[in-house]
Amino acid sequence: MSQHISRRDFLINSALAGAIAPVIADNAFAARADSAAEVPKINIFSKHLHFLNYSDMADAAKELGFDGIDLTVRPKGHVLPENVENDLPKAAEAMKKAGFTPLMFCTAVEDATNPVDKKLLETASKLGFKYYRMNWYKYNEQQTIPQLLDQYKDKMAGLSQLNNQLGLVGCYQNHAGRLVGASMFEIWEILQKADPKSMGAQYDIRHATLEGGLSWQTGFNLIRPSIKTIVLKDFMWEKTNGKWGPKSVPLGEGMVDFKTYFKLLKDNKVDVPICLHLEYPLGGADQGADKITVDKKIVFDAMRRDLKRAKELWQEA
Repeated sequence: MSQHISRRDFLINSALAGAIAPVIADNAFAARADSAAEVPKINIFSKHLHFLNYSDMADAAKELGFDGIDLTVRPKGHVLPENVENDLPKAAEAMKKAGFTPLMFCTAVEDATNPVDKKLLETASKLGFKYYRMNWYKYNEQQTIPQLLDQYKDKMAGLSQLNNQLGLVGCYQNHAGRLVGASMFEIWEILQKADPKSMGAQYDIRHATLEGGLSWQTGFNLIRPSIKTIVLKDFMWEKTNGKWGPKSVPLGEGMVDFKTYFKLLKDNKVDVPICLHLEYPLGGADQGADKITVDKKIVFDAMRRDLKRAKELWQEA
């Protein structure tokens, strides 16, 4: 018990000093919300807390005002797939001690017939987790895109059957680039054979804006019935050495039209778990490093700022 208090005191004294008042204010405001439609509950992506152990991660997330943790259970994650039976219960217990209910987890799961994937999902289910993000599928030069999408449809159907048995909901995240799922139409296609109750999409507005440009709302409308979870982050285009590319920025400072997006979520009554990501430079915490090159307070301040901004943008929408 004293060891747990010592860890918590260390976090508060070294990194969260001066943050208690605004955090309490944020929590009090969230508690006054009549429903999730007013101020949604927001989880923090544990990728950005890999430099902390399970107890410190959970304590920090609680002190910062988050409502839960989206836990990385994947290679180089907080919990490694090969150690899931031993380590996932420890992580879940730390979260519960901090007052969180295990809910979201992020994986590299691809196939229900893979024994490692199956064991991971079975273990998470027993511990009460509900929503997981799976891995991205890939294209190759040996088969056509329609051929590959047909194969991935079958894999998604198999995962949805396993999810039904375990009481889980799988999510495929849209992600900019060359993997399957940069376009909402790809995700919509590979979901066609899956049970919509147990398999859907993790909607990422950053990547939707990056890939969709002015048409992102079309993709949103297509995938909306399948949205099971949401992640929040922002970006802007930047020219470096004569080449244009996306640059991640703090929430609300980039190109994502959060007011329009949040209004769409409200109007369509999309009430699903939400996770905050911070992918702009934070001494390695943005990339999931287990050792960071900046003071913890810089990371925590960024998390607190983006959480506060998300709530402000939600109210303004």
